[in-house]
Amino acid sequence: MTTEQSTAAYVWSNVQDAPVRELFPGIRLRPLWKGGNGAGAYVLEMDANTCWQGIDVHEPGPEEVFVVSGIFNDGERDYPAGSFIHAPAGSSHVPQTATGCTLFLFYPEG
Repeated sequence: MTTEQSTAAYVWSNVQDAPVRELFPGIRLRPLWKGGNGAGAYVLEMDANTCWQGIDVHEPGPEEVFVVSGIFNDGERDYPAGSFIHAPAGSSHVPQTATGCTLFLFYPEG
């Protein structure tokens, strides 16, 4: 039995080709994908010794973070490369890093 899979509906992007938006000095966001319901996937690059300006509140939906490289700190604890964080809707933190880090961010709903 042969099974065919179609990739016609796939959407893909390369982080190197994604436009860069500087959110704060040393903190850059690269959009990878945007869904119709407000969902989105991004790469966040943080240089060493950078800190989010203010509190990052997750509204209206949750945020999911995968630490690709470096060490990410949410204002309370360090998360080394390979860590996954699920931040529920309504939660908040102050993203920062002493070493620099790259994060994959996913917002399942906007």
